[in-house]
Amino acid sequence: MKRVFLLLITNIAILVVLSIVISVLGLDRMLYQSGLNLGPLLAFSFIFGMGGSFISLAISKWMAKMAVGAEVIEQPRNNTESWLVNTVHQHAQAAGIAMPDVAIYDSPEPNAFATGPSRSNSLVAVSTGLLRSMNADQASAVLAHEVGHVANGDMVTLTLIQGVLNTFVIFLSRVIGFIVDRALHRDGEGGYGMGYFITVIVSQILLGILASIIVYWFSRRREYRADAAGARLAGTANMIGALQALQRSVEPEHMPEQLAAMGISGVRKGGMRMLFASHPPIEDRIAALREGRHMQGLGS
Repeated sequence: MKRVFLLLITNIAILVVLSIVISVLGLDRMLYQSGLNLGPLLAFSFIFGMGGSFISLAISKWMAKMAVGAEVIEQPRNNTESWLVNTVHQHAQAAGIAMPDVAIYDSPEPNAFATGPSRSNSLVAVSTGLLRSMNADQASAVLAHEVGHVANGDMVTLTLIQGVLNTFVIFLSRVIGFIVDRALHRDGEGGYGMGYFITVIVSQILLGILASIIVYWFSRRREYRADAAGARLAGTANMIGALQALQRSVEPEHMPEQLAAMGISGVRKGGMRMLFASHPPIEDRIAALREGRHMQGLGS
């Protein structure tokens, strides 16, 4: 679902903007008038944390199209576009979801992604590079994988996870800000100052990055389910063939940076990089399909 990098970056940006608005409106000051009251602070954090996450989800289709310049196929202009629309329609029917918008974006790298706020309001986009480098069976399997993300409700699942993490990010950043502010104002006069504001913003960004590691971990688990859905809809051999075609690509991960985590391409094993990888290594995904692991198929 392709999800992740864009969703996380948008989410962090929204949280920073919300923090600025909250400070300008004086809501933080109201929370701390009688000291650090953890109960109201937690409720406040939950409302704004979930709110920020669902704002990110609501604009996910628009952000994705803007990021890669994807053009939605309103009326097919050639055989390729007709095939794309028909194939996505067939997979969507088989998966029991509403027809997603189908889009093409210009990129030499073979990739595709799906996004959107719900099963009935989604987008499946494919690169020109993928259409040139794969045969019809392989491309169909990729589209089935993306439809599987939509059918499995992956964007909503990650949004809920992100919302819970946002709650703790907002909560902890303000606790840290309160502690720093009191250390800078030992006499207790003057309320909270610039030290609080800066500490909250910096803490929120840093904690948000740490929280993203958890989101990426969940994203990697969901990729196996989308592969299983692709195998059910388009055939296991075709899904494996599509992954092998991606594996043979010279630089499969060089999708536009904003959507690197939203495509079907995986990453190679190794080191700290895997902590921030939204996809498991392709060889692991192929092995899971061959061994019949993670074959729950469709459904959240």
